[in-house]
Amino acid sequence: MSTVPEWTPERIIDARLAAAVVAEQFPDLAGLPVQAFGAGWDNVLFAVGDDWLFRFIHRAIALPGARRELAVLTELANSLPLPVPYPERVGRPTAEVEWPFWGARHIPGTELAEAGLADEARVEVARGVGAFLRELHDPAGARRVAAAAEAAGAALRVDPMRRGDPASTAERARGRLEVLEAAGVAVPREAIEELFAVAEPVGASAAEPVLVHGDLHVRHVLVEAGKASGVVDWGDTALADPSVDLMIAYAAFAGPARTAFVDAYGPVDGDTELRARALAVHVSATLLDYAVGEGMTALAAEASAGLRRAAQ
Repeated sequence: MSTVPEWTPERIIDARLAAAVVAEQFPDLAGLPVQAFGAGWDNVLFAVGDDWLFRFIHRAIALPGARRELAVLTELANSLPLPVPYPERVGRPTAEVEWPFWGARHIPGTELAEAGLADEARVEVARGVGAFLRELHDPAGARRVAAAAEAAGAALRVDPMRRGDPASTAERARGRLEVLEAAGVAVPREAIEELFAVAEPVGASAAEPVLVHGDLHVRHVLVEAGKASGVVDWGDTALADPSVDLMIAYAAFAGPARTAFVDAYGPVDGDTELRARALAVHVSATLLDYAVGEGMTALAAEASAGLRRAAQ
């Protein structure tokens, strides 16, 4: 059996290559320092000077999502309460960089996963994210953005990973939890199974889907000075049940912070909460597996806390 992690890059983009292709296609940026900024499962980021971040795909599975991401972010520019990346500089594939890449102005802030905020210090972050999602999930806005994406040849899919179906997310979460337990990582398995027992029968929603970020976890929310400062990494954007994004309320926030989130977002019914909590377990377990594998101590601690918050 292969021991290569599933998030291993299929294309290696380093700072030298990123600098060369950016300088060639955007001559006004030539000569600016280029430094690695961050990486995830599907993409790697480079800071170009002080103002720009360029995003390069390094796994083929992300290619369709990148087209949808570009279409959605172009349409969402300046329309939401928190900044999102605006793909101002879209590159052309080259012989060395075969897959699309693009640059956006740098959004100040630190990943919530790395910010080290205690639960009681997250109230304003939660309030900002709740207000952001209230606007993002507006049905009229979803129809407008979906039409624009389709016109751009990047039609949005409806919950392609079945994240709004708690039976599906529970099944995948159990597989991830087994991997963690086999590696000696402690997880609140009893509380999680109690949650799944009531969440799985709920099933997927039959309501009209809304526009969702699609992967809204603690690495994709930026914070600065105790407040949310931006939402990044839209490669999984889609049409889906609101619970797909609301899962962050149960993975990242607890107590007064969670209350502030719901106050800003609006009422969340019981079935939606169960769908969101089940997905929060799955996403937190996936992040924990990744963090342990990559030696990311802060993310591991945050993902482990996310499991506990979601299961409570």
